Amino acid sequence: MGKEKYVAYVSTYTSGNKSNYGIRIYDVDVESGRFTEKDQVEITNSSYVSISHNRKYLFSITDFGVESYRILPDGELEEISHASINGMRGCYLSTDYEDKLLFVAGYHDAKVTVLRVDENGVIGEITDEIFHKGLGSIAERNFRPHINCVKMTRDNRFLCAADLGMDHVVVYEVNHKNGRLRQVDIIRSEQESAPRHLKFSQDGKFLYVVHELKNYIDVYTYSVDSHQMPVFEKIQNISTLNNYHAGGSAASALNFSEDFKYICSSNAGDNSVVIFSIDHETGMLTKLLCLPISGDYPKDAALFPDNRHLVSLNHETDSMTFFNVDMEAGTLVMNGKEMKVNQPNCIIFYQLPQ
Repeated sequence: MGKEKYVAYVSTYTSGNKSNYGIRIYDVDVESGRFTEKDQVEITNSSYVSISHNRKYLFSITDFGVESYRILPDGELEEISHASINGMRGCYLSTDYEDKLLFVAGYHDAKVTVLRVDENGVIGEITDEIFHKGLGSIAERNFRPHINCVKMTRDNRFLCAADLGMDHVVVYEVNHKNGRLRQVDIIRSEQESAPRHLKFSQDGKFLYVVHELKNYIDVYTYSVDSHQMPVFEKIQNISTLNNYHAGGSAASALNFSEDFKYICSSNAGDNSVVIFSIDHETGMLTKLLCLPISGDYPKDAALFPDNRHLVSLNHETDSMTFFNVDMEAGTLVMNGKEMKVNQPNCIIFYQLPQ
């Protein structure tokens, strides 16, 4: 592994916890597969954090909209700016591949918000706001739009917005000059499957979408046709659960390993984590293991950079649990005792500059 040093950023909810610190920073011991708390950042209800593609800035959701931070050489965070998203609190955010636009997903108000970001990480004005429309209020969750994830294609042309209420991913062409979106496609999932998170492969040719209510990942090829329009074709559907599992489970996480050889997801209810290997030629997934994580509601789970350790963020038990992973044997073994952290939402490993 060499001498690479890492920190981990964990976003948490603060309401009800009587804590003002919504982001926690940990020093990562890759060898032992454990964290040591380094610092806490004062922010309300950090439901999601994201790092810019140039690795200089961290963006977070907060009750007031969005905030940006400069990542210091030791991994500490220094606040740069905050901006309103002119709506209800978001649940996910990401930048385009030039880090000039910031996209925010609105679960509660079903809104995609686009904001400018300057080269110093300062969040600027809103350039577009799009509300997803639903089928009326048949039920609170199903058939009402809830945007849960927004992610650019790696060629930086199209924004994909996963709408788990409407069971589809809406694809927008991004105008990088004016920061506006134009709908060009829709990727339909099964009814009541609830597409929750999406990720593109490292080469950008494959799209992975995890579905919360039906506990599976759909794999698509991505290409651009002669009319410069996106083309998505489904090539695989694979369960995030073991075959014998009963109902009442919800898939949550979707994270690549640092080397893009593996992808992991988590199942609330079943309280398990699942790891797949990725065939880089075909994009297809092979399930290596699906095992319990000793906590309740694993909202996020991630492999350490060495692929030999794993951490699970257990939202309902206010804990992080750590495991040794053996991909060949398909085993997860508890690694030390749990760490307490209130209502953790998501985790990012960050390699410090040498």
